[in-house]
Amino acid sequence: MQTIKLSEMQGGRYPARRHTRNLVGGASPIQASAFAMGYVVLEPDGGQVPWHNQDQEEVYFVLEGTCEMCLGTERKILGNGEAVYIPAGVYHQLTNVGQSAATMLYVYGPAGDVAHWRQELAGTLPRAGHGNTPPLPAGARPQIV
Repeated sequence: MQTIKLSEMQGGRYPARRHTRNLVGGASPIQASAFAMGYVVLEPDGGQVPWHNQDQEEVYFVLEGTCEMCLGTERKILGNGEAVYIPAGVYHQLTNVGQSAATMLYVYGPAGDVAHWRQELAGTLPRAGHGNTPPLPAGARPQIV
């Protein structure tokens, strides 16, 4: 039986003010072919999973906090216990709009690499509204990186 303990996982810190720990896939000792899963802490007032898209379909589940979810041309506030389905290829962004840390789970499938992590760390993540990257929905918090 393979197990992990969240409190013992180092994870990674990203420029958009979040801490991500892979529960399944990535750096986790638990690997699956059909999906990947992770736990994310978004820093207060603006911590973010910045505007990006990917080949996998995905679900974000807000465990605690208040977050602005942008999905394609839509924008909505999500709170504790709310989930959102993200179709493959659709641009999306999640921003903590609260004054305390927000936590969320992501699950995407099939498992595999998502380029936006590397791009964010390298400073090469495409900017919303530039080149082939669509703009954020009207009224959305700006993309951090």
